[in-house]
Amino acid sequence: MIKIVVDAMGGDNAPQEIVKGAVQALQRDAELSVVLTGDKAKIEPCLAGMAYDAARLQVVHCSEVITNDDVPTLAIRQKKDSSLVVALKMLKEDEEAQGFVSAGSTGAVLTGALLRVGRIRGISRPAVCPALPTAKGGKVFIIDAGANAECKPVNLCHFAIMGTAYAKAMGVKDPCVGLVTNGTEEHKGDPLHQETFHLLKKLQGIRFVGNVEGRDIMSGDIDVAVCDGFSGNIALKTAEGTALAVMSVIKQNIKSSLAAKIGYALFMRGAFKKIKKVLDYSKYGGAVLLGIEKVVVKSHGSSKAESICASVLQAKEAAESGLVGEIRQMLTGIDLEIAQDA
Repeated sequence: MIKIVVDAMGGDNAPQEIVKGAVQALQRDAELSVVLTGDKAKIEPCLAGMAYDAARLQVVHCSEVITNDDVPTLAIRQKKDSSLVVALKMLKEDEEAQGFVSAGSTGAVLTGALLRVGRIRGISRPAVCPALPTAKGGKVFIIDAGANAECKPVNLCHFAIMGTAYAKAMGVKDPCVGLVTNGTEEHKGDPLHQETFHLLKKLQGIRFVGNVEGRDIMSGDIDVAVCDGFSGNIALKTAEGTALAVMSVIKQNIKSSLAAKIGYALFMRGAFKKIKKVLDYSKYGGAVLLGIEKVVVKSHGSSKAESICASVLQAKEAAESGLVGEIRQMLTGIDLEIAQDA
C-alpha cells in the first residue's frame, strides 16, 4: 500500500475538485491510500455521497491556507498549520507517506518541498519536470520548466540525470536526452549551452543525442528535453497554449458552415476526439519536482478532478518505481568534477 498526501486546499477549484480527484484515484487503484490535509468543515461535505474505501482515506484538519498572494518563504515559515506545510511535514516524517500532490501556489510548493522535505544529496538544484504528448503517441519530459531561471552547466547536467531517471521510472527503457537550444549544430547556443553540450557528451549513464530545437521537443524523437528554467517554462506554456489554440480553431471552423457540421458529424468526429485526447496534457498529471528526497507533484492551479486523479496516480507510480533511489544511484557514477561544481 502506497500512501500519498494531498493538499486539499491548494488550487483554484479546492477543495471540491481536489477531493473528487483523490477519491477517483482511490477507486482506480486498490493499492493506494490518501491523506487529505485541510479544513475538515469544507472537505467532509465534499466527501458526502462519494463511494470510497474509508479505511484508505484520512482527513487531517488544518486551520490555515497558503494562497498565491502569500510570499512563499514567509508563508512556509509562518503558516505552520496550513494544509501545505502540514502535508509536507507528514511527507518528511511519516515513513509510509511516499508522495505528495498539490495544485496550490507553485512558489510555495517548491520552497516548502526544499525547506521541509530536503534535497537529494549531490543534486545542485531541484527542477520541475512536466510531461507533454508527442507526435508519435508517447510523451516527452521537460526539465527544467520554471524552477531555475538562471543555471550553470552543472545544473543542466543534473537535470539530464534526473530526467533520465524519471523517464525510466515512467517506463522508458533507454531515454533519449536532448539539450534545447537555438540550433542542432554542436557550436550553437550561448556559452552556458555550449559548455553543457560538451559535458553531456562525456556524462555516463545518459543517452545524449545532442542539441535540439524547440520544434523538436514534441516530435517524439527525444524522451527528455533539458532546458534552463526560463526557456523551459516558455516552451511548456507555448506548447500548452498552442494545443488550446488548435482545438479552438478546429471548433470554430466546424461551426462555420452547415457543410462543415455535417462532415464533422458523419466522418471526422472520431478523428477529432483522438486529436483532442492526444493534445490533452492534463491526463498526464502534474509536474514532478525532481531532486527532492520524496516524490512531490505540482498540479496545474486550475486542475479539475481528472487531472488531480492523474497526479495522485502519477505520484504513486513514481514512488513505486523507486525514482528517488534511481537518482541517487545515477549520481554515484557521474564525473566528480561535475558534481562538485555546484
